[in-house]
Amino acid sequence: MAEFDDTFRRHLRELFVWRRDVRRFRTDPLPDGTIDRLIETACLSPSVGLSQPWRFVIVEDAVRRCAVVDDFRACNADALNAYAGERAARYSALKLSGLEQAPGHLAVFADKASDIGHGLGRATMPETTEYSVVAAITAMWLAARAEGIGLGWVSILTPARMHTILDVPNSWKFIAYLCIGYPESECDKPELEQAKWEHRRGADEFTLRR
Repeated sequence: MAEFDDTFRRHLRELFVWRRDVRRFRTDPLPDGTIDRLIETACLSPSVGLSQPWRFVIVEDAVRRCAVVDDFRACNADALNAYAGERAARYSALKLSGLEQAPGHLAVFADKASDIGHGLGRATMPETTEYSVVAAITAMWLAARAEGIGLGWVSILTPARMHTILDVPNSWKFIAYLCIGYPESECDKPELEQAKWEHRRGADEFTLRR
């Protein structure tokens, strides 16, 4: 049985503290096999009914990547129009994706039609399929950070367009588009907090006792 001492637990917490949603990447290529290795780690994550619903698409084709960037730009322009005044100015100043700099692109989907796991645990909460995929992404995020690799989750995209661009089955639900690469810099404070968009709150603000 594996045992983890206080030193390991301290280092693990430091890993959580220093994990960032990266937007600013160096263009250095990742070593061969890096993304495949991170996917293998992600697949160690828990999943409802051992359904393993995650589906990963490594996006290497330049034309597909350009189409993703174009969709991001259109969605980002629409999002900017939803703000006004100072908030709009702050939004326009934010860097919200590293799509053009990050050497690695990875799209992640949830296969809602898969019969792996035989439906266990999903009858009352079918959304746990998607939750399982998010858990896998979190594991990948931490594993990447432990190697000094940054990961950025781009959510300002049109799910239907991602299906078309990447040519995946309709039964797959789009969960995330991830930029992967070496960050320009490292910080223990979220970039959106540095930009004064929002600030991180303590656990007591989100905890109830009954």
